Amino acid sequence: MQGNKPARAAILLFGKDVPPYAVYIGRFKTPTTIIDDRMIRGTLFEVVEESMRFILSHVKVAFEISGEAERLEIFEYPLPALRELLLNTIVHRDYTSPVDTQIKIFDNAISFFNPGKLFGDLTIEKLQRDDYQSRARNKLIAEAFYLTRDIEKYGSGFIRVRDEITNYPTMEFSYQESGDGFLVWLKYQQQKISSSNTREGITEGITEGVGLLLKEIRLTPGRRIPHLTQHLNRPQKTIERWIAELKRQGLIEYRGSKKTGGYYGVE
Repeated sequence: MQGNKPARAAILLFGKDVPPYAVYIGRFKTPTTIIDDRMIRGTLFEVVEESMRFILSHVKVAFEISGEAERLEIFEYPLPALRELLLNTIVHRDYTSPVDTQIKIFDNAISFFNPGKLFGDLTIEKLQRDDYQSRARNKLIAEAFYLTRDIEKYGSGFIRVRDEITNYPTMEFSYQESGDGFLVWLKYQQQKISSSNTREGITEGITEGVGLLLKEIRLTPGRRIPHLTQHLNRPQKTIERWIAELKRQGLIEYRGSKKTGGYYGVE
């Protein structure tokens, strides 16, 4: 509280009213061709989860056969790195700026932009070292996400991102101050499709969104297309296309009657 009013952090984290700040997130085929996009508003906790769901729905997944029945999912980007960059964008943006946070997903790159340059004496050069000291513009927001164990209080996010992408041979991690904000990129030249970092072994297709659908079916088996369409907030035709691909690869199956049955993961 500040006097008799809730602080900005309290409103952003727990407020019931729709805040003026938003996350604009889109899937781009080219810088000017948008395939899918969304404007996400809510409490910061809700924004993080909804944004992560949208990102996952557009992340490609390779399926590697490593044994007679074992399938290994290899995501286009390391998911912990994506979540870390998303949290960094939400927690450290300048909330006095009316500019929206922007996340853009391309065929082989993803960018995160948040208004507000680096805070305090933190510089690009310092961020490139593993001994940098974090500076929190929004201490109460950072504290809240620390208490939910989403972030480290004293900041080691960029170190963890660098660690995560070491298993992605052509992945590039870059960042810069851009205009009145901070811009981060993850890019790659060749998508990782094997756990051995080579093209050896058997893979089963690379598709967008199927990883998110497969996870949902495994978490809530027995669901039908209307539930999956509503829960994942995707068009029915998109869900049907993803289901057809997962069935083709033998990752899911339909059990029961047409009226009461549902989809289950195949172990």
